[in-house]
Amino acid sequence: MRIVSWNVNGLRACARKGFLDFLETSRADVVGIQEVRAFEHQLDAGVRAPAGWHAAFAPAERAGYSGVAIYSRKRPARVETVLGESRFDVEGRLVIAWFGRLAVASVYFPKGSGRDRDNSRVPYKLDFYAALFERLEALRREGPVVVVGDYNTAHEPVDLARPASNTRSSGFLPEERAELTRWLDAGWVDTFRARHPGAPGHYTWWRQWGGARERNVGWRIDYVLASRDAAARVRDAFIWPEVTGSDHCPVGVDLGPQRRKRQR
Repeated sequence: MRIVSWNVNGLRACARKGFLDFLETSRADVVGIQEVRAFEHQLDAGVRAPAGWHAAFAPAERAGYSGVAIYSRKRPARVETVLGESRFDVEGRLVIAWFGRLAVASVYFPKGSGRDRDNSRVPYKLDFYAALFERLEALRREGPVVVVGDYNTAHEPVDLARPASNTRSSGFLPEERAELTRWLDAGWVDTFRARHPGAPGHYTWWRQWGGARERNVGWRIDYVLASRDAAARVRDAFIWPEVTGSDHCPVGVDLGPQRRKRQR
């Protein structure tokens, strides 16, 4: 199974730039997307329900804002789109789909910067992290879980091109990084870092001005985190910076059968 995640920065705009072609050429079985920024009825029929795909959407109540979705080759056994706390659910930040015992969550974590770039939404962001953590901790006791999405946090200095100048910027604040560390310490696996430890220059988001993408001045803020039993099935973890159509690029994993421990 191949699972891919992509913050499309507006699905209607990304569709005009080749999103449907990407669905086919990605060879993915499950594609989680973030920042849909549209209601289902605003999407063209071919985007809302592409041939050969099932789609589950979780829009925000506010028009043109946030929203997540999961496209899958097979119909999910069930789908959930709420955390159960209205201040999070109205923003359309979570959709979970089950494929057998495997749960795949597509998540758009909040930015902490606020409208005035004053880091005013950092408390909301951390509250969302905490609420989702509790939900996922319960979920992984039932079976393997893969959590894809835009986490809006670069975890370590290697995960952004200019760490020294961003220590006071939301996305690289100590408290945001500490929250992500808490997830990893609890047993969630950063699948890309597990296979590419310490490798610099791997980013998933670039500013849309100043030639940032061409110069690879970016941030790695899109992740595939896996519970331990899901991580045992990961055969490859990748970032696709060559895929355009958004200010983010896709990330993903290939899963296989769980490896058995060798007997002595």
